[in-house]
Amino acid sequence: MARLDSTTRADLPNSAFAYVDSRGRRRLPIHDEAHVRNALARFSQVKFEDENARSRARQRLLNAAKRYRIVPVGFITGQLKSERELGGLRPRVELPSGFVTMLMTDVEGSTALVHRLGERYRELINDLRAILRDAAVGMLGHVVETRADEFFAVFESPWSALDTAVTIQRELQGRSWAEDLDVRVRVGIHSGYPTLNDANYIGMPVHTTARVCAAAHGGQILVSGDTREAARGSTPDGVRFRSLGEYRLRGLPDPVPLFQVAAKELVSRFPLPRTFS
Repeated sequence: MARLDSTTRADLPNSAFAYVDSRGRRRLPIHDEAHVRNALARFSQVKFEDENARSRARQRLLNAAKRYRIVPVGFITGQLKSERELGGLRPRVELPSGFVTMLMTDVEGSTALVHRLGERYRELINDLRAILRDAAVGMLGHVVETRADEFFAVFESPWSALDTAVTIQRELQGRSWAEDLDVRVRVGIHSGYPTLNDANYIGMPVHTTARVCAAAHGGQILVSGDTREAARGSTPDGVRFRSLGEYRLRGLPDPVPLFQVAAKELVSRFPLPRTFS
């Protein structure tokens, strides 16, 4: 990392730092990739004025990490560990309302995996949940619910959900599992206006997301037409959409346009969507 001398530092705007305290002292430079990585490593060593200052700095640092396409898995894991050690005293993050993009996953062939592994399945699912959680939080998402082999996260922007899905599939394809297990995850994404109910969401948009996920195959990412439209003009680099046509999904009144997400290193060929209609 190139040394940041005093003259260069003084010429940088406040936005080039993750943290500016009430006295105007600027800390944790984030003006280039090397300094972002350094700031991620040093974040826990900085003394903040209060919890709100820490939260603002954390968010600014995560935004910078995304800008340089850094997936800060170690940073996120460390933050979660710190919160657990403090007994969960940090304020609860409010879930976003209004127009959001929802992402759901489940494990293909989970029953067969449980039968083969028995009690050892717990270790596998815990490792998988960590991958899913870190990918979502690293892209500024909010984990809504984790139940059995299902995972539900929500994002304020569709590109964050798409980035998360691609990160998940790349991570799983490159991972070696015990006993040479083949662990594949379906990913479904839909955008809409769900109803926020305490710490969860309800409504047809949630059901639509679940049906889109159920239509996918292991290793595949499917998105609805609503997400495809919401992502226009802001699609992550290298991400493309392949139209699969409209499908009637179980319990939904109207056909849903489905698109497969294509990106480098992702599997591209799958059977027709699993509609169960």
